[in-house]
Formats: sequence, structure tokens, C-alpha cells
Amino acid sequence: MSKVKTVFSCVRCDAQFPQWQGQCDQCGQWNTIEQGARDTPLEPKLQGYAGQQTRLTALSEVSVATLARIPTGLDELDHVLGGGLVSDAVVLIGGDPGVGKSTLLLQLMCQLRADSRPLYVTGEESLQQVAMRSQRLKLNQQHLQLLTETNVERIIEHAKQWRPQVMVVDSIQTLFTEHVNSAPGSVSQVRESAAKLVRFAKQAGVALFIVGHVTKEGAIAGPRVLEHMVDTVLYFEGKNDTRYRLIRAVKNRFGAVNEIGVFAMQELGLKPVSNPSAIFLSRYPQPVSGSSVIVTWEGSRPLLAELQALVDQSHLGNPRRVTVGLEQNRLAMLLAVLHRHGGIVTSDQDVFVNVVGGLRVTETAADLALLLAVVSSLRDRPLPLDWVVFGEVGLSGEIRPVAQGQERLREAQKHGFKTAIVPQGNTPRQSIAGLRVIGCEKLSAALAAVAEA
Repeated sequence: MSKVKTVFSCVRCDAQFPQWQGQCDQCGQWNTIEQGARDTPLEPKLQGYAGQQTRLTALSEVSVATLARIPTGLDELDHVLGGGLVSDAVVLIGGDPGVGKSTLLLQLMCQLRADSRPLYVTGEESLQQVAMRSQRLKLNQQHLQLLTETNVERIIEHAKQWRPQVMVVDSIQTLFTEHVNSAPGSVSQVRESAAKLVRFAKQAGVALFIVGHVTKEGAIAGPRVLEHMVDTVLYFEGKNDTRYRLIRAVKNRFGAVNEIGVFAMQELGLKPVSNPSAIFLSRYPQPVSGSSVIVTWEGSRPLLAELQALVDQSHLGNPRRVTVGLEQNRLAMLLAVLHRHGGIVTSDQDVFVNVVGGLRVTETAADLALLLAVVSSLRDRPLPLDWVVFGEVGLSGEIRPVAQGQERLREAQKHGFKTAIVPQGNTPRQSIAGLRVIGCEKLSAALAAVAEA
């Protein structure tokens, strides 16, 4: 027997309240508190959540062994995961409907070896739908086992009998556990179902993929505690008007965070892009105004991308500042720095900035490239095609050095760029063959270098 308890939980942060209220006191969101009936099991909790005996252990006595990685067969996914799958690791992957989550995971599971004993659990599609997709993609169907089930207890029973090394659950919002008296997809069901799956993966040594739905804001739906329970959180990004898809790691206990993997959607599924910089660069036959090339750092590797700016006369009282792929508030701040320390006025101009290819740049190394693109568009003077720019711009007009400057310059030289405008602190001690490096300490020096081009 179990007792039934009515709880009011926030769907964003999982905070609980004795009664309903309009605003959550923990995360500050409105209309996110829902009512649910949650059972409190009276049986004792399972011991050894991570599959190990519960006892005190000195840190110096813990043996550290190299984690064995399971290659997925998709190089870009292995790169994002930190070198491949780790046994007993739980990976949560979310993305918009139709972006390709199920396609990617089905490709992964069909490429695994027979001794991995892969198991694909689907709660949203029938077995026929999964088989039709695999036939359309011409995948190897010999070793993959399928299961259509939404009850967590029965899924774990089948998994214990089959003993897979790699397992996929699609998706967590469709599952339910018998110990919670609420509908599938509710806060309590998602939390308890995920907890049971994570406990099973840790105790049985199974590499587990969990697919999660996303909200309109792009975050994974359900309680935020779901992201804390897993080892890795991946976001699958992409738009229907482009064939490229990005996988971004925002949490990874076995590798670097903010890694990205690039895939191209083709007729036979998702194919890894070995040179991501090539798809984000649009080489024109002639230089165009308002365009600059930046070297951004994503996770553990450099990435080249094109940044475009359009400056036009504004007919509004408050000129517009629009950014795609960059932070809008930082654009307004940099335009003020450009006015104060560069003598260039944009207060009567609309400024539009875009990162080509749907890439999202969050680091401050794009500051200098953004300002040079704005000046190029405002004066209608294009930058040379073989120029690359990176550097952080401070409020006093200084250009600050950024991390991994040498690696960024080598990446630019590898793609055929001849000149680089960088902070003075990032100038190399030894010259790089074929690359002229211009070091600048002030914004005015960078503007002067562009004017002389």
C-alpha cells in the first residue's frame, strides 16, 4: 500500500508548494505551478544508487582507471561526447520536433557492433514506423532490438533480460511509473521515471540515451532536476530551411562543455561534417561591405564563421538594434564604445547583425569583428576577403587578448587567410608562415589598420 499526497510543483524548477499560487518563489516564473497526486512508496529505497556498495572511502584509496569509450560510428557525436560513449553514462538529448533526434539515434544504434547488444525503446512510434525509417535510410537491421513500451518497470525488466550495453529511450515524456498517480509527462512522472532509468543504468553499466521534448523557449521540458540527474545534456539545433544540424553539449561529466558537432541532413540520414568551418564561410567572388570573418572557440576546437552587419538610415525615434546569433545588449554597448573611442556615430542608424549559418556565438572574442563589420557597412568599404579578425573590446576602447590565440591563428592560416587583426597580447612570438598578424592595443589602431587596407 502507499499513501497518496497532493502536491503543487513548478514545471520549471520542480519546487513544491502546499497550495497553488500564481508565481513560483524559487525561479520567479508565472503560471508554471501544476497540481498532481504523488504516491509515496512505503517500501525501502534501493541501496547503492551508482551500483557500488555504500561505505565511507578515503579519496586517496579510490582507484582511477581510464574510462573505456564505445565509438558510436559518428565522428562528430564522438567529439561532442568527449571521445565516445562511456558505460553507465546517461545522456539527455533534446531538440525541436522533426530536427532529427530519432533519426540520429537510430543511425547510432544500427551502427553498433553485435556485442554491444543495442536496445531501442520507443514510446512515441510503433515498431513498423521505426522499421520503415531504417529501411528508408538503408541501415543495418541485424543487431538492433526494438521495444514499444511506456511503463518504466516493464522496460527495466526487458532490459535486465537482454543486458544491453547501449540503450535508447524515446522519449521521457511518454513514460510512466506505477508508483506515481499522475499522467505521463507530468512533473512527478518525468522525475520519477528518469530516476528509475538512471539508477538502472548506473547499476547495470548501461550507456543510456534519453530523448526529451523542448519548450517554446528551447529548454528541455519537465523539471530542471532532470538535467542534474544525467551525466551529459545535448541540444540538437537546426532549422527546416537549412540542411545542417548542430549538436551542442551544455553539460558533460566526461568531456568538455560547449562542444558542438555539425551534421548534414541528407537522403540517407545525418552525415557528420568533417570541416565545420567550411559551411559557415561564404566566399564571395568580390569583397562585400559589412562582412568580416571571426575565429570563435567552441569547446576544444576553433571554428571560423562569417559575421554580417547592415547599417541603414533610421526613420524611427529609437533606432533598431537587431542581432541573430549574438547578444543584443552587447551590440548596444559596443556601438557606444565605437562612438566614444572611435568617433563613429550610429545613434541615427538601424544596425542589424547576423552570424551566417545559424551559428550562435556567445564569447566576447567576436567584439572586434562585429565593430569592423559595422564600420564596413556604414562607410560601404568592404574588408579584404583574406582578412580574419578576433578580439575582445573593453569599455575604455582597449582590445583585450582572448584564450587560445595561437590555435585560432593556425586555423585561419590553414583556411588560406593572409592577414589577421588581433589583440596585441595574442600576437605570436614566432611568425606564422603565410599569415601577417596585426596586433592592436586600442580600437583606434584597428580602425586605422582597416582604413589603410
